[in-house]
Amino acid sequence: MAAEGVWDLSVSTPIGTIEAVVEFARRDGVLTGTALGAGERVALRDLRLEGGLLTWKQAVTRPLRLDLAFTVTLDGSTLTGTSRAGRLPASKVTGRRRAVPAAASH
Repeated sequence: MAAEGVWDLSVSTPIGTIEAVVEFARRDGVLTGTALGAGERVALRDLRLEGGLLTWKQAVTRPLRLDLAFTVTLDGSTLTGTSRAGRLPASKVTGRRRAVPAAASH
């Protein structure tokens, strides 16, 4: 299962739903990623894709300073799973891969 592409994520937290955009790419055979949300762009760390299971870590400073650990399952153009911040309860994560625009025909 490929993770590459741009994903619109929704994270249901105790303080409300947080929307984010995550982009995964493969560079020199290594999966890399960045997340954009709450006005900040952060690099994803420790990305692993094993079968359909994708995990990564990231730090955020807004709305709170947290280190997050994501575990999601890819299923075609959707993903579902959880995000954890330390000892806080897990937050539900859902996402949808953005469609690749069709090439313009001439």
